[in-house]
Amino acid sequence: MGVSTSSPEKGICLVTVDFPPVNALPVKGWYELADAVRAAGRDPENRCVVLAAEGRGFNAGVDIKEMQRDPGHSALIGANRGCYEAFAAVYECEVPVVAAVGGFCLGGGIGLAGNADAIVASDDAVFGLPELDRGALGAATHLARLVPQHLMRALYYTSRTATAQELHAHGSVWKVVPRDELPAAALELAREIASKDGTLIRLAKAAINGIDPVDVRRSYRFEQGFTFEANLSGVADRVRDTFGAPDTSGAPATEEAPQ
Repeated sequence: MGVSTSSPEKGICLVTVDFPPVNALPVKGWYELADAVRAAGRDPENRCVVLAAEGRGFNAGVDIKEMQRDPGHSALIGANRGCYEAFAAVYECEVPVVAAVGGFCLGGGIGLAGNADAIVASDDAVFGLPELDRGALGAATHLARLVPQHLMRALYYTSRTATAQELHAHGSVWKVVPRDELPAAALELAREIASKDGTLIRLAKAAINGIDPVDVRRSYRFEQGFTFEANLSGVADRVRDTFGAPDTSGAPATEEAPQ
């Protein structure tokens, strides 16, 4: 359990997240993920990173029980900072990051996938931000990188999800494959990227980040301010206390929630 790294092929680093039952990460987990991705990018032997997950889904956000056990705001602050670090690590990774998304990709999962350079998804994958149903805000910055502006707003306000096939139609998912073919499909794309010159691929990543029209780090940090405001005002607790209704995304609502 936790975050692990391996080298399935020359030039490729596989970073795998495994926090049963639904990959809802505690504060420590977000920092572990950030450290693993940054270390993979710094390794001169790597030319591509594949970000994957074990279990039922790619990511279900933060562990809300950790937050509910905290009588103050330290868990919330820790989750905010941890998510910020993990999302930034994916975006700033010195080599391209391919997200291999299977099952649900919710809350913090959107921050990770939205900041990846490419996404390969299983045919059962769904993407969404159920934040408003969980007393939270955030990651609209990253959802806006996956779908057009008006669809992003509708998904955000309704807490609905979009399928991998829908995102493929919008051009944000590279390929959709059956669940059992996801690891191979992600490695196939990573292998093609890793075949490029190592120095040139790093320059390409820096160049593309440099021309991004939105500073994702600043944009997400702005959103986080409203998350904290919702908590200070008490509205987040009021909504979070109702958390527990059945969740059609497949993530058990009685356990964890995205942030």
